[in-house]
Amino acid sequence: MSDTNLKKTPLNEVHRNSGGKMVDFGGWDMPVQYTAGVIAEHLATREKVGLFDVSHMGEIWVEGADAIAFVNKLTTNDVTKLVDGQAHYSALTNDNGGVVDDLLVYRFDQDKLLLVVNAGTTDKDWDWITSHKADENITLTNASADYCQIAIQGPKALEIAQKFTDINLSEIKYYHFTVGTFNGVDAIISRTGYTGEDGFEIYANKDFAEKLWNDFIEAGAEHGILPCGLAARNTLRLEAAMSLYGHELSDDISPLEAGLGWICKLNKGDFTGREHLAKLKEDGVKRKIVGFEVIDRGIARDEMEVYVGDEKVGVVTSGSPAPFLKKNIGLAFLPTEFAKNGQEIKIDVRGKKLAAVVVPTPFYKRNR
Repeated sequence: MSDTNLKKTPLNEVHRNSGGKMVDFGGWDMPVQYTAGVIAEHLATREKVGLFDVSHMGEIWVEGADAIAFVNKLTTNDVTKLVDGQAHYSALTNDNGGVVDDLLVYRFDQDKLLLVVNAGTTDKDWDWITSHKADENITLTNASADYCQIAIQGPKALEIAQKFTDINLSEIKYYHFTVGTFNGVDAIISRTGYTGEDGFEIYANKDFAEKLWNDFIEAGAEHGILPCGLAARNTLRLEAAMSLYGHELSDDISPLEAGLGWICKLNKGDFTGREHLAKLKEDGVKRKIVGFEVIDRGIARDEMEVYVGDEKVGVVTSGSPAPFLKKNIGLAFLPTEFAKNGQEIKIDVRGKKLAAVVVPTPFYKRNR
């Protein structure tokens, strides 16, 4: 896809002017890194603060008297348990229990939910959701093009974000949010993120994106804030062992195999794929996602083959150096009998089989 056909976030020009190295990311023109480099961006987020443009994510409103019942019918987690101002992580599943997408569900009130979905699957998700609407009293709105979404993440995120609002941000619990004035504009202020760090994701009208971004950079300068690209976002989420759609999750991978049984509330009532997931749970999964650490010198990358002895048993779903941990790590699907901590495996890195070992996840957990 040529540059001219790529979708652009409202911050595209800012990234280019800030030295962002732009790449095609699922049809979006996005910065993979800036001049400081991936390791510097990763460490800034772990130790101080990093700023991320996640405006490419999709936003779908579900409004009306049947909003909760409708979303509960399509997703694995129990929407009825959410209270106003709370969000949860969930999955849209197909009839076979595979994952159409993973998403966040935000409850504004009993008649108003916001679904935040992945950028590359927004159109697919929209088609999936709208195709399942029957006679429910709801209105569906794909508002993805209306919003910017900026994530400020790291130990200094709260202190910097607090400069922009009178709302006491320390009172917002993890996976909760509020609506109010932020830097002079109406915004959704959500204590969520995809880095393993504390922080906030700010949703606002796309016209305010550049001002929000630039003011964050200015306000965070004394704390060493760095703009961060897709590469650091990926290494950060991998250290925290968070799933990436298309890697640890897909239409052919169930949440149970991906270690996300905790978001599958099989007792909540019927939902798409429930029957299949219940049977899978009863029979036991044949493969599981595991974390591994490479012992030999070398880096395991996505899609490399995993061996136990001479037998190919699985494939790496995500693999890279872990800048903060100073190790080479990854996630892989293994048959259940090998999916145990301490299991020795080998990874085929360009014809050379490197020793690795299955370890507990997450690889990194922040001090709370």
